Amino acid sequence: MIYPATPGTVYFVGAGPGAPDLITVRGRDLLAQADLILYADSLVDAALPLAYARPEARIIGSVEMHLTQIVQVMSEAARAGQVVVRLHSGDPALYGAIHEQMVALDEAGIPYEIVPGVTAAFALAARLGVELTVPELVQTIILTRPGGRTPLPEREHLRGLAAHGASLAIYLGITRIQQVVDDLLAGGVYTPETPVVVAYRVSWPDEVIIHGTLGDIVASVKAAGFTRQALILVSAALDPAHKRTDRPTSHLYNPQFSHRLRRRIVSDDGNGENSDQSAFHT
Repeated sequence: MIYPATPGTVYFVGAGPGAPDLITVRGRDLLAQADLILYADSLVDAALPLAYARPEARIIGSVEMHLTQIVQVMSEAARAGQVVVRLHSGDPALYGAIHEQMVALDEAGIPYEIVPGVTAAFALAARLGVELTVPELVQTIILTRPGGRTPLPEREHLRGLAAHGASLAIYLGITRIQQVVDDLLAGGVYTPETPVVVAYRVSWPDEVIIHGTLGDIVASVKAAGFTRQALILVSAALDPAHKRTDRPTSHLYNPQFSHRLRRRIVSDDGNGENSDQSAFHT
Protein backbone atom coordinates (compact mmCIF):
# COMPACT_ATOMS: atom_id res chain seq x y z
CA MET A 1 0.00 0.00 0.00
CA ILE A 2 1.33 3.43 -0.93
CA TYR A 3 1.89 5.87 1.92
CA PRO A 4 -0.55 8.73 1.22
CA ALA A 5 0.84 12.23 1.03
CA THR A 6 -1.19 15.16 2.37
CA PRO A 7 -1.30 18.23 0.11
CA GLY A 8 0.08 21.34 1.74
CA THR A 9 2.58 19.38 3.84
CA VAL A 10 6.37 19.46 3.86
CA TYR A 11 8.01 16.04 4.25
CA PHE A 12 11.59 15.89 5.51
CA VAL A 13 12.77 12.62 3.99
CA GLY A 14 16.00 10.80 4.76
CA ALA A 15 17.58 9.73 1.48
CA GLY A 16 19.85 7.19 3.16
CA PRO A 17 23.62 6.94 2.69
CA GLY A 18 23.71 7.22 -1.08
CA ALA A 19 22.44 4.20 -2.99
CA PRO A 20 18.99 5.05 -4.42
CA ASP A 21 17.51 1.73 -3.28
CA LEU A 22 18.45 2.37 0.37
CA ILE A 23 15.74 5.00 0.77
CA THR A 24 12.76 3.78 2.81
CA VAL A 25 9.58 2.62 1.11
CA ARG A 26 7.74 5.57 2.67
CA GLY A 27 10.34 7.99 1.37
CA ARG A 28 10.09 6.50 -2.10
CA ASP A 29 6.29 6.77 -2.03
CA LEU A 30 6.45 10.43 -1.06
CA LEU A 31 8.95 11.22 -3.82
CA ALA A 32 6.54 9.63 -6.29
CA GLN A 33 3.72 11.92 -5.13
CA ALA A 34 5.70 15.15 -4.69
CA ASP A 35 4.98 18.30 -6.61
CA LEU A 36 8.22 19.86 -5.36
CA ILE A 37 11.41 18.04 -4.39
CA LEU A 38 14.03 20.23 -2.78
CA TYR A 39 17.13 18.12 -2.28
CA ALA A 40 20.60 18.62 -0.80
CA ASP A 41 22.43 18.16 -4.09
CA SER A 42 25.90 18.36 -2.55
CA LEU A 43 25.15 15.18 -0.56
CA VAL A 44 22.30 13.38 -2.33
CA ASP A 45 22.80 11.72 -5.71
CA ALA A 46 20.64 13.42 -8.35
CA ALA A 47 19.71 9.95 -9.57
CA LEU A 48 17.62 9.42 -6.45
CA PRO A 49 14.89 12.05 -6.95
CA LEU A 50 14.97 11.43 -10.71
CA ALA A 51 14.40 7.72 -10.18
CA TYR A 52 11.09 8.14 -8.37
CA ALA A 53 9.70 11.61 -9.18
CA ARG A 54 6.77 12.24 -11.49
CA PRO A 55 7.76 13.84 -14.83
CA GLU A 56 5.93 17.05 -13.94
CA ALA A 57 7.50 17.43 -10.48
CA ARG A 58 9.81 20.36 -9.83
CA ILE A 59 13.24 19.20 -8.64
CA ILE A 60 15.50 21.86 -7.14
CA GLY A 61 18.99 21.49 -5.67
CA SER A 62 19.54 23.52 -2.51
CA VAL A 63 23.34 23.70 -2.38
CA GLU A 64 23.42 27.40 -3.29
CA MET A 65 20.35 28.38 -1.25
CA HIS A 66 20.33 29.80 2.27
CA LEU A 67 17.78 29.07 4.98
CA THR A 68 15.39 31.91 4.17
CA GLN A 69 15.25 30.92 0.50
CA ILE A 70 14.70 27.25 1.32
CA VAL A 71 11.86 27.99 3.72
CA GLN A 72 10.27 30.45 1.31
CA VAL A 73 10.23 27.95 -1.56
CA MET A 74 8.80 25.19 0.64
CA SER A 75 6.21 27.48 2.24
CA GLU A 76 4.96 28.89 -1.05
CA ALA A 77 4.51 25.42 -2.51
CA ALA A 78 2.78 24.10 0.61
CA ARG A 79 0.41 27.07 0.76
CA ALA A 80 -0.49 26.34 -2.87
CA GLY A 81 -1.61 22.87 -1.77
CA GLN A 82 1.39 21.04 -3.15
CA VAL A 83 3.18 18.03 -1.68
CA VAL A 84 6.72 19.10 -0.78
CA VAL A 85 9.62 16.73 -0.15
CA ARG A 86 12.74 18.15 1.45
CA LEU A 87 15.24 15.40 0.71
CA HIS A 88 18.20 15.17 3.11
CA SER A 89 21.14 12.76 3.14
CA GLY A 90 21.24 9.93 5.65
CA ASP A 91 18.73 10.44 8.44
CA PRO A 92 17.31 13.97 8.85
CA ALA A 93 17.65 13.82 12.64
CA LEU A 94 21.43 13.53 12.48
CA TYR A 95 23.31 16.64 11.30
CA GLY A 96 20.45 17.34 8.92
CA ALA A 97 20.09 21.03 9.84
CA ILE A 98 16.31 20.51 9.89
CA HIS A 99 15.80 22.05 13.34
CA GLU A 100 15.91 25.61 12.05
CA GLN A 101 13.76 24.68 9.05
CA MET A 102 11.10 23.22 11.33
CA VAL A 103 11.19 26.30 13.57
CA ALA A 104 10.60 28.51 10.52
CA LEU A 105 7.77 26.29 9.27
CA ASP A 106 6.16 26.33 12.72
CA GLU A 107 6.22 30.14 12.67
CA ALA A 108 4.69 30.11 9.19
CA GLY A 109 1.99 27.62 10.19
CA ILE A 110 3.12 25.03 7.63
CA PRO A 111 2.61 21.38 8.66
CA TYR A 112 5.49 18.96 8.22
CA GLU A 113 6.42 15.35 8.83
CA ILE A 114 9.77 13.57 9.17
CA VAL A 115 10.58 10.29 7.43
CA PRO A 116 13.69 8.59 8.86
CA GLY A 117 16.51 7.25 6.73
CA VAL A 118 19.50 4.92 6.95
CA THR A 119 22.49 6.79 8.32
CA ALA A 120 26.01 6.16 7.01
CA ALA A 121 27.23 4.50 10.23
CA PHE A 122 24.75 1.66 9.91
CA ALA A 123 25.20 1.38 6.17
CA LEU A 124 28.93 1.00 6.80
CA ALA A 125 28.42 -1.63 9.50
CA ALA A 126 26.25 -3.59 7.07
CA ARG A 127 28.84 -3.20 4.33
CA LEU A 128 31.55 -4.51 6.66
CA GLY A 129 29.41 -7.37 7.93
CA VAL A 130 29.79 -6.44 11.59
CA GLU A 131 27.57 -5.83 14.59
CA LEU A 132 28.53 -2.72 16.56
CA THR A 133 27.14 -4.08 19.85
CA VAL A 134 28.93 -7.33 20.67
CA PRO A 135 28.14 -9.00 24.04
CA GLU A 136 30.76 -8.40 26.73
CA LEU A 137 32.86 -6.38 24.31
CA VAL A 138 30.97 -3.19 23.47
CA GLN A 139 27.30 -2.35 24.08
CA THR A 140 27.15 1.37 23.31
CA ILE A 141 27.25 3.33 20.05
CA ILE A 142 28.10 7.03 20.02
CA LEU A 143 27.38 9.14 16.94
CA THR A 144 29.29 12.40 17.09
CA ARG A 145 31.43 14.96 15.30
CA PRO A 146 34.54 16.94 16.23
CA GLY A 147 34.36 20.65 16.91
CA GLY A 148 34.99 23.06 14.07
CA ARG A 149 33.13 26.09 12.81
CA THR A 150 30.20 24.62 14.73
CA PRO A 151 31.52 24.43 18.32
CA LEU A 152 30.80 21.53 20.65
CA PRO A 153 29.43 21.70 24.18
CA GLU A 154 32.38 21.20 26.53
CA ARG A 155 31.00 17.87 27.81
CA GLU A 156 30.91 16.42 24.28
CA HIS A 157 34.53 16.74 23.20
CA LEU A 158 36.01 13.59 21.68
CA ARG A 159 38.51 13.13 24.47
CA GLY A 160 35.73 12.66 26.98
CA LEU A 161 33.58 10.50 24.73
CA ALA A 162 36.56 8.27 23.98
CA ALA A 163 36.85 7.41 27.67
CA HIS A 164 33.77 5.18 27.30
CA GLY A 165 35.47 2.85 24.81
CA ALA A 166 32.20 2.56 22.88
CA SER A 167 31.68 1.98 19.18
CA LEU A 168 32.23 5.50 17.89
CA ALA A 169 30.98 6.90 14.57
CA ILE A 170 32.52 10.28 13.78
CA TYR A 171 30.88 12.40 11.12
CA LEU A 172 32.24 15.58 9.53
CA GLY A 173 35.73 15.04 10.88
CA ILE A 174 37.81 13.75 8.02
CA THR A 175 39.71 17.02 7.48
CA ARG A 176 40.72 16.92 11.16
CA ILE A 177 41.76 13.27 11.19
CA GLN A 178 45.03 13.91 13.08
CA GLN A 179 43.27 15.84 15.84
CA VAL A 180 40.54 13.19 15.97
CA VAL A 181 43.10 10.43 16.53
CA ASP A 182 44.99 12.48 19.13
CA ASP A 183 41.79 13.12 21.08
CA LEU A 184 40.70 9.50 20.93
CA LEU A 185 44.03 8.25 22.23
CA ALA A 186 43.99 10.88 24.97
CA GLY A 187 40.76 9.35 26.29
CA GLY A 188 42.84 6.59 27.84
CA VAL A 189 40.82 3.56 26.61
CA TYR A 190 41.51 3.30 22.89
CA THR A 191 45.06 2.31 21.98
CA PRO A 192 47.10 2.66 18.77
CA GLU A 193 45.96 -0.90 17.97
CA THR A 194 42.23 -0.05 18.15
CA PRO A 195 40.58 -0.88 14.80
CA VAL A 196 39.38 1.99 12.61
CA VAL A 197 37.52 2.06 9.32
CA VAL A 198 37.18 5.19 7.21
CA ALA A 199 34.56 5.08 4.48
CA TYR A 200 34.22 7.60 1.66
CA ARG A 201 30.69 7.83 0.21
CA VAL A 202 29.56 4.46 1.54
CA SER A 203 27.06 2.75 -0.83
CA TRP A 204 27.83 5.18 -3.70
CA PRO A 205 29.36 3.80 -6.93
CA ASP A 206 32.69 5.43 -6.05
CA GLU A 207 32.75 4.13 -2.47
CA VAL A 208 36.19 3.69 -0.93
CA ILE A 209 36.78 1.92 2.39
CA ILE A 210 40.07 2.04 4.29
CA HIS A 211 40.84 -0.35 7.14
CA GLY A 212 43.44 0.49 9.76
CA THR A 213 44.15 1.28 13.39
CA LEU A 214 44.42 4.49 15.35
CA GLY A 215 48.16 4.11 14.93
CA ASP A 216 48.21 4.18 11.13
CA ILE A 217 44.89 5.58 9.87
CA VAL A 218 46.08 9.19 9.53
CA ALA A 219 48.68 8.30 6.92
CA SER A 220 46.20 6.16 5.02
CA VAL A 221 43.55 8.90 4.92
CA LYS A 222 46.06 11.51 3.77
CA ALA A 223 47.28 9.18 1.04
CA ALA A 224 43.70 8.64 -0.12
CA GLY A 225 43.09 12.39 -0.23
CA PHE A 226 39.69 12.34 1.48
CA THR A 227 38.40 15.83 2.26
CA ARG A 228 34.63 15.32 2.56
CA GLN A 229 31.80 12.77 2.75
CA ALA A 230 33.88 10.32 4.76
CA LEU A 231 32.86 8.61 7.99
CA ILE A 232 35.27 7.48 10.72
CA LEU A 233 34.22 4.33 12.59
CA VAL A 234 36.16 3.25 15.68
CA SER A 235 35.28 0.07 17.56
CA ALA A 236 36.72 -3.07 19.08
CA ALA A 237 33.90 -4.83 17.22
CA LEU A 238 35.73 -4.18 13.95
CA ASP A 239 38.47 -6.63 14.91
CA PRO A 240 37.85 -9.87 12.95
CA ALA A 241 39.37 -11.80 15.85
CA HIS A 242 36.07 -11.35 17.69
CA LYS A 243 34.21 -13.28 14.99
CA ARG A 244 34.74 -16.68 16.56
CA THR A 245 32.55 -19.28 18.22
CA ASP A 246 34.28 -19.41 21.61
CA ARG A 247 33.45 -15.85 22.71
CA PRO A 248 30.37 -14.84 24.78
CA THR A 249 27.14 -14.60 22.82
CA SER A 250 23.80 -12.90 23.32
CA HIS A 251 21.28 -14.53 25.66
CA LEU A 252 18.54 -13.80 23.13
CA TYR A 253 18.83 -17.15 21.35
CA ASN A 254 20.66 -19.08 24.07
CA PRO A 255 18.74 -22.34 24.69
CA GLN A 256 19.62 -22.13 28.41
CA PHE A 257 18.10 -18.66 28.75
CA SER A 258 14.37 -18.28 29.33
CA HIS A 259 12.25 -15.22 28.77
CA ARG A 260 8.56 -14.37 28.63
CA LEU A 261 8.06 -16.02 25.25
CA ARG A 262 10.36 -19.03 25.48
CA ARG A 263 11.24 -21.70 28.03
CA ARG A 264 14.85 -22.65 28.44
CA ILE A 265 15.94 -26.13 27.38
CA VAL A 266 16.64 -28.33 30.36
CA SER A 267 18.76 -31.39 29.70
CA ASP A 268 17.21 -34.74 30.67
CA ASP A 269 19.90 -35.73 33.13
CA GLY A 270 17.72 -36.61 36.07
CA ASN A 271 17.41 -33.03 37.22
CA GLY A 272 14.57 -32.05 34.90
CA GLU A 273 12.69 -32.74 31.72
CA ASN A 274 13.35 -31.64 28.19
CA SER A 275 11.22 -28.63 27.21
CA ASP A 276 10.28 -27.23 23.84
CA GLN A 277 12.58 -24.28 23.03
CA SER A 278 9.87 -22.68 20.92
CA ALA A 279 7.12 -23.00 23.55
CA PHE A 280 5.71 -19.85 25.13
CA HIS A 281 6.85 -19.29 28.69
CA THR A 282 3.89 -18.98 31.07
